[in-house]
Amino acid sequence: MKRVEMTERPDWKADAEVCGFTIHSIYGERYWDERHAYEFTLTEIEEELEAPSEELMSMCYRAVDHISADRGLMRRMAIPDDYHDAVSASWKRRDYDLYGRFDLAFDGNGPAKLLEFNADTPTSLFESAVFQWRWLEDMKSRGHLPATADQFNSIHERLINALRSVKTWLGRMHFAGILDSEEDLVTIDYLMDCATQAGWRTTRIDMRQVGVDADHWFRDLRRRRIKRLFKLYPLESMVREPFGHHLPLTSTRIMEPLWKLTLSNKGLLPVLWEIFPDHPNLLPAYFEDDPRARRLGDAHARKPLLSREGANVTLVRGGENAYSVEGPYGEEGYVVQALHMLPRFGDDWAVIGSWIVAGKSAGIGIREDDTPVTKNSSRFVPHYILGA
Repeated sequence: MKRVEMTERPDWKADAEVCGFTIHSIYGERYWDERHAYEFTLTEIEEELEAPSEELMSMCYRAVDHISADRGLMRRMAIPDDYHDAVSASWKRRDYDLYGRFDLAFDGNGPAKLLEFNADTPTSLFESAVFQWRWLEDMKSRGHLPATADQFNSIHERLINALRSVKTWLGRMHFAGILDSEEDLVTIDYLMDCATQAGWRTTRIDMRQVGVDADHWFRDLRRRRIKRLFKLYPLESMVREPFGHHLPLTSTRIMEPLWKLTLSNKGLLPVLWEIFPDHPNLLPAYFEDDPRARRLGDAHARKPLLSREGANVTLVRGGENAYSVEGPYGEEGYVVQALHMLPRFGDDWAVIGSWIVAGKSAGIGIREDDTPVTKNSSRFVPHYILGA
């Protein structure tokens, strides 16, 4: 794995606009960054990223078994008591899960390390699945990359196949999110396109406009029952809102399902370490109030049970706060994880997002930041595979 300086295409912004990638710049700064790219060998991809990601997903399913059977553990993970039975029932039914993203620290030297699992509502999907592939093909056609260059990226095809596999259940799928968020809108529109290609009829609706009838069915603005709902809205927020008490009672099938409350939670990290101690792709992790947390000494990452985009994460080194990010999270509690810094290339820290679709490894996307914690402003950088 190495970072390689690249020739930036003079028309890349126009290309992004043409294909609907309207969030190529955020807050007046570039989000998509093709001034360099990451080069991998095929062995690195297959043996160090793809295979471990599939194993990690299998381990996460084991963790759901463990967590959903333990009310005390669900309570420790701040899953509200009123939802414990519903989480267990959702898992026993094996309610369908569509996708997620592992955040991995990897530099080509030693095993990839799991930092966290974005199991519910991960974004950066379109740029991973579509735009970086578009970049690769364009760079090859312009002669800036060899014709033999490839990319670890079957996300698009796997999403369509996954959505097609549930088509026989119901004919229309609703897609909901906060539609005045451009990032959410890009992700929702992309998933709707995948669903259309899979054979679904699709309807987009703002999450705030989803209604509920007397029988707990979710309804759209035309008062149609929503039989299948994909929601780009956090489960941990839904269960804490008045709307949420319908979730255990509704016949609407929801993706991601309620059992993903067990995975979209940093409490997953100590659970994985408890079940799979010393696994090469895991870092030691504990609930903060666990006496064993002292084993981590004076170097660890402190993470809220429920947080997003690096908010309220603190990196502790030498007993001192080396870096921290402000945010609104932390009321529910924290975990601590052995400190494992992201690899640094030049002045930038890089994290690998390893995508899982329908339980299978599907591709990667890379984010860079000039700080050691990845945030929503971190840049997206493409990758390619060259050599065995």
